[in-house]
Amino acid sequence: MPLSTTPAEFDLAIVGGGLVGASLALSLAPLGLRIALVEAVSPVQGEQHPSFDERTTALANGTVRAFRTLGVWAGMEREAAPIRKIHVSDRGRFGSARVDAADQGLEALGYVVPNRVIGAALWQGLSRAPAVEVIAPARVTGSELAGASRVVHYEVAGEARSLSARLVVAADGIRSLVRDQAGIAADHIGYEQVAITAVMTTQRFHDYVAYERFTEEGPIAILPLTDGRCGMVWTRKPAEVERMLALSDDEFLREFQAAFGFRLGRFLRIGQRASYNLMLSRADRHIAQRLAVVGNAAQGLHPIAGQGFNLGLRDAMSLAEVIADRRVAGTMDPGDANLLQDYADWRESDRRRIVAFTDGLVRLFATPLGVLRSLRSLGILAFDVLPPAKSALARLSVGAAERVPRLARGVPLAGIR
Repeated sequence: MPLSTTPAEFDLAIVGGGLVGASLALSLAPLGLRIALVEAVSPVQGEQHPSFDERTTALANGTVRAFRTLGVWAGMEREAAPIRKIHVSDRGRFGSARVDAADQGLEALGYVVPNRVIGAALWQGLSRAPAVEVIAPARVTGSELAGASRVVHYEVAGEARSLSARLVVAADGIRSLVRDQAGIAADHIGYEQVAITAVMTTQRFHDYVAYERFTEEGPIAILPLTDGRCGMVWTRKPAEVERMLALSDDEFLREFQAAFGFRLGRFLRIGQRASYNLMLSRADRHIAQRLAVVGNAAQGLHPIAGQGFNLGLRDAMSLAEVIADRRVAGTMDPGDANLLQDYADWRESDRRRIVAFTDGLVRLFATPLGVLRSLRSLGILAFDVLPPAKSALARLSVGAAERVPRLARGVPLAGIR
């Protein structure tokens, strides 16, 4: 019997099942909508043994509250290392700054979790969400507006298929095909920097302190991990990266030790090094007709302040909330133009502030000018003695907008407002 050419119909289709796309699907699952999640890679099921060579993400407190509310934090908590303090310094200059969670009345300033742990917990949650139909592995080949819906074309094992949804969400990354085909342009501004990442062990226990150290070679971030390990990110110029990756482990550790210093004693072991180019990307808009853009498809940030994933997740939480509010009010169309405009208006304020904060840090600490370097050292010293500045930094753990998503406050969307 020939296959039907009529697209399968959904209320909402999410293209991209990464951390943000999967979180959005979980957030929407209790609302009674028929949801499709189209992902290029089959989700990995079951637990995996911890790997020494794994990427990590710093989760803000608002993100952790959301994951608790969605019922998936229990699957992450055992491998989540709290950030109790943040230490900021500028090599060769006076002044340093320290932020202590206890001084801000917080249990932690955030938590560092391996990406594989976050992903496994989210996909385990989705396995308990019958309203979400996972289509994977599937390669999306195109999307276009079709009356009161959008059609998404994709391939499964080389076989062409399509689906129709009243709202399509582009969660397919910085080079989003769905966003581009909807006519939403995006700027990609390179920083001429490359991040080298690895997991390390140190002579001294990290004591749950996150370090940000600015050096002539580029900023260094060290994040606490479970089992006493640390995750490192060292930003370097592109011309230096090939040499850095070719060094032996001992040679690399010697150079890293000279740049970072001995606050953690000697660096004893390093896992496999990886690298990726750093840029700022921004979509011109968060919405088009029957389309919403979230996560890296909406913006991609430099990792200097650890805000990228948390900002992307707030995209997902905000979109889920405006849909939930209309659902309660009796509006059954998740692609309604007024609904999407509410989402876009909400996101613009948060994104503008976080992008300005992150991009400003990158440019300030990348400058080679002696006068500006002296001023930034004074700024670090002033920050260390100004409680309001530290409180402002702590508030970034729930977002920079005046309106905080309910999920980030621990309030279920399907419950009491």
